[in-house]
Amino acid sequence: MMIFRSASALGAMAAVLSFVGVARAAPALDTAKMTQMQSKAVCVNPHPTHVNLSKLVVGFSQSESNANPFRAGETKSVRDAAKAFHVRRLIYTNAHSNQSRQVADVENMINQGAQALIIAPLDSTGLQPAFAQAAAKHIPILTLDRRTAGSKCSDYLSFLGSNFYFKQGEIDARELAKATGGHAMVAEIQGAYGNSVEVARTKGFAAGLKAYPGMKIVTEQTGNWFTTDAQKVMSQILLAHPNVNAVYAQADTMAFGAITALRDAGKKPGQVKIVSIDGTRQGVQDIVDGWIYADDETNPRFGPIAFHELQNWFDGKPVPRHIVLTDHIYTPANAAAALKNNVPF
Repeated sequence: MMIFRSASALGAMAAVLSFVGVARAAPALDTAKMTQMQSKAVCVNPHPTHVNLSKLVVGFSQSESNANPFRAGETKSVRDAAKAFHVRRLIYTNAHSNQSRQVADVENMINQGAQALIIAPLDSTGLQPAFAQAAAKHIPILTLDRRTAGSKCSDYLSFLGSNFYFKQGEIDARELAKATGGHAMVAEIQGAYGNSVEVARTKGFAAGLKAYPGMKIVTEQTGNWFTTDAQKVMSQILLAHPNVNAVYAQADTMAFGAITALRDAGKKPGQVKIVSIDGTRQGVQDIVDGWIYADDETNPRFGPIAFHELQNWFDGKPVPRHIVLTDHIYTPANAAAALKNNVPF
């Protein structure tokens, strides 16, 4: 566990001292541009304190290693936003893909005095003990990226994420059909089985393919969100299904592994069409290089919206129970320009 303050120790000390007893203005946000959907259903604090975030300790529980580009972008966004909103102190933990550790991390942050929590859940279940401890102390929670079991407004206030079903899976099906002329033998490399994101991306892709009868999924294998796992799986797929000419990877990390396996098998860029999800900088570069045809972004920039909604909670303003961030879709038509303008994370 580590506590984030600011870039240098002296700077951090000065920042913390300056926050004590001083309410500082939060940055103005254009939430309409940053989000594509906010639910009409809301949570409202029945006993607003109107306390400013500059007087609060906020905990952020990251679920996976920042070696994953998406997680690195997500962590950076939360840390940067904590500074922008002048949060008194941000406690940061990383569970490194261990569910029990994440529960312990959240409970430890509560014991350290966290007055609000931002959690990127590892799994769709398992956080109930931490939710219960937070609820007992009236600590508001926002969840990011992955849905998890619990009741909104009681266990947690809101879920912030992408449109995992209709947008990502269906868009990748459409883009893969474009790349292959609507006729392909598709290998699907899925995330960890049972994960809420994996389930949504699997269902979305299957729904999207219904419009293209010439697109056939010949194999579905898990890459567990890891590059090395996906590389091994793709190598096995090429041996078992040498006629595969298209790949749907449910995350860039797994697309990278598939690309390595294709290279090792002597395949050239574009010989096997790949679509992916995440929109990382390397993924967009692979579009320019010809390996990936399309990459649907999963926007990791949750930080500003998360702190904005926490402040709304303390001020007694409505907090949407579900917020969908605005994402990009990268293709050969815009990938080079996006890289030049430093758009991908």
